[in-house]
Amino acid sequence: MHWMQGHFMGFGWIYILILFAIVLYFVTRNSDKKDPKSILDERFAKGEMSKEEYEEALKTLKDH
Repeated sequence: MHWMQGHFMGFGWIYILILFAIVLYFVTRNSDKKDPKSILDERFAKGEMSKEEYEEALKTLKDH
């Protein structure tokens, strides 16, 4: 039984590393979200939508 304690304690840093990776994943996953206006700005800048579509979408965002 004593050898198991040493074995698990020797690999304890792996458990800490896994826990850290899980926390880091959830923190970075939520930081990727953009607000709707930023998405519209990007699409307009890339030429994916016309000025009229952009203005209509902005108006719709302000109404909600």
